Amino acid sequence: MQLIKHAHACVSLVKDGGRIAIDPGTFTPDAKEVVAAADAVLITHDHFDHFDEELIAHALDARPGLRVYGPASVVERWAARRGQVTAVTASDCFEVAGFDIVVSGELHAPIHRDIPRVSNVGYLVDARLYHPGDAYDVPPAPVDTLLLPTSGPWTQLGQAADYVREVAPSRLVQIHEIMLSRTGQESMARFLSPAALTDVPLTILPEGDTITV
Repeated sequence: MQLIKHAHACVSLVKDGGRIAIDPGTFTPDAKEVVAAADAVLITHDHFDHFDEELIAHALDARPGLRVYGPASVVERWAARRGQVTAVTASDCFEVAGFDIVVSGELHAPIHRDIPRVSNVGYLVDARLYHPGDAYDVPPAPVDTLLLPTSGPWTQLGQAADYVREVAPSRLVQIHEIMLSRTGQESMARFLSPAALTDVPLTILPEGDTITV
């Protein structure tokens, strides 16, 4: 399958004519175009940088064939659209647009004791690629490609390095990078590399670029 990197946490996956998008949020300038091109949208949690509620609502109105998956905290606002939206939890499995999806995870990583932890799920796609949302949950099976958040109020370099070691992917691709300058991203890549803390290097994929995974 092909992975297209969009800004921040959003990626598109394309295979055999099917296309899904994960986490088109308000930090993704082309989110409207991303959603319009997708057969299905997968949302990890309801924070605005991962989930543009107004955009998704308009897309559901305009495209009856669009499918949206996410935690109940995301999709319950569209209770009348049960044919279009599906609430998912850990261990759920489904097929959409030719992709096999396994759901894992439960909660967003802690930010601060005064900030409640929202529901957060990760998506294992075709037993090859894992998008964790905002958490360091280990996927339910070994993966070739791990999408790794590198910035945000909850991320920590040490935990990220240990997470990569535990998952042990063949490829590590940066997401959730918008709070880092280019210098900051390159600094993270130096730490997350065989020369420092991890066996696999961090790939910094520019917005709009495509790789095969």
